[in-house]
Amino acid sequence: MGIKIGGQIEKVNGKELSYDEFVERYMEKNQPVVLTGLMDDWRACRDWVNDNGQPNLQFFATHFGKSKVQVADCGTREFTDQKRLEMTVAEFVEQWLGDPMQEHGNASSHSAMSKMSLYLKDWHFVKEYPEYEAYTTPVFFCDDWLNIYLDNYHMHNDPNIYSENNEISCSDYRFVYMGAKGTWTPFHADVFRSYSWSANVCGKKWWLFLSPSQSHLVFDRNMKSCVYNIFDEVNETKISGFVETIWLECTQEQNEIIFVPSGWYHQVHNLEDTISINHNWFNAYNLRWVWDLLLRDYNEAKEYIEDIKDVCDDFEGLCQRNLAANTGMNFNDFLIFLARLSLANYIQLHYLSRKNGNHTWNLSPIAQHLTFNLASIQKIALNIKSVEDLTGSHGFHLDFRETLKDPNFFKLCTILGKTYGMVHMQQNWNSATKNAWIDDMRDLDVIGTCSSQVCNPEDLIKFIELAVAEFMGVRIAEDVSRLK
Repeated sequence: MGIKIGGQIEKVNGKELSYDEFVERYMEKNQPVVLTGLMDDWRACRDWVNDNGQPNLQFFATHFGKSKVQVADCGTREFTDQKRLEMTVAEFVEQWLGDPMQEHGNASSHSAMSKMSLYLKDWHFVKEYPEYEAYTTPVFFCDDWLNIYLDNYHMHNDPNIYSENNEISCSDYRFVYMGAKGTWTPFHADVFRSYSWSANVCGKKWWLFLSPSQSHLVFDRNMKSCVYNIFDEVNETKISGFVETIWLECTQEQNEIIFVPSGWYHQVHNLEDTISINHNWFNAYNLRWVWDLLLRDYNEAKEYIEDIKDVCDDFEGLCQRNLAANTGMNFNDFLIFLARLSLANYIQLHYLSRKNGNHTWNLSPIAQHLTFNLASIQKIALNIKSVEDLTGSHGFHLDFRETLKDPNFFKLCTILGKTYGMVHMQQNWNSATKNAWIDDMRDLDVIGTCSSQVCNPEDLIKFIELAVAEFMGVRIAEDVSRLK
């Protein structure tokens, strides 16, 4: 079945684009774009690529060969994804190069694997090799609440679900991908409905995109079953809307970075031997997408076990546990995440006020950015409250005074301050005074006024109202209106 191509993804020189322009044209409007000129100084572009432009596979085998990675067999479907295998990087390189696996001496096994189309995916390279600075995240993608948070906290901490090897409850969403010509990724939308960016260190990729406004056309009538490969023969009786889809395409060259917005389903094919660096991330601009997915997955989890509701002692708790297992977090995890981020943004506002000590500081780009962040969180908390009024509260609790004593929270605040200082080209964090300043924060009036205990969405909403009113007056209402 053929597909109808309706246009190409725009390509822009990243060196000629300001952060505010990127936000206005792409992030805020949720539109994809390819950025050039941003990878010139990356170590990965030197170490990982041979002079002929091909992947330097021997470099990986020599320096990172013992790392255990997930490898997709692109020729074998398993449920809604490709079958995954676990092997070391050295073993993967051997398979790619076609060398015999002498260590194992299993010729038949090697022969069978050689016939596979293997694609190394989701390698947590940054977490595994923090001292090896392969690249610098472009400023357009630095406002990354997801990875900043996961550098200091787990998203979900239920010991019955969380494990160090659990791919969903993982330590970060920064990945390296490596695949030969012909490897591919099936049709999908990204985890948490996050943004993503993907940088081609070498090779060439072909991307096919479907706008969120057309995503319903690739599902069955119950919105349960989705197309796996858009180039397969699609059952028009089951998925009748597929013939109406109109696609955007893009050929991504070496040293180009593609921005994938929230909710854009896509399928990707490696046209050449390719290495890429990929991040998933979200912030105030796409927080709504995360909540919408969480609510949808919650309703599906609830519907799936509805028949045991009358005999289950804690039906709602079971729904939340299943939600965390399937999606990577539940309502309580998301609320704790939002509460910590709210406090961290408030701390930045307090620091700006204390540092500048004038009547116009709250008009600065950083202050406006922080206020917008809090307005976004407040709006999501209002949405959660409307749902929780029906479902009830299930163990959400955060003590802000205790949080301020938490070294991990201090690290989160530090990186958040540095991030916004870099994004807006201002020095926003004075490390010489940070320790004494954090101590002062523990006695802030706003925390005492709101109660340091945040146990439900209403507490979080009230905290944001009072905290921002302290510094910004009516501006929070303006930003909430902007989000509607």
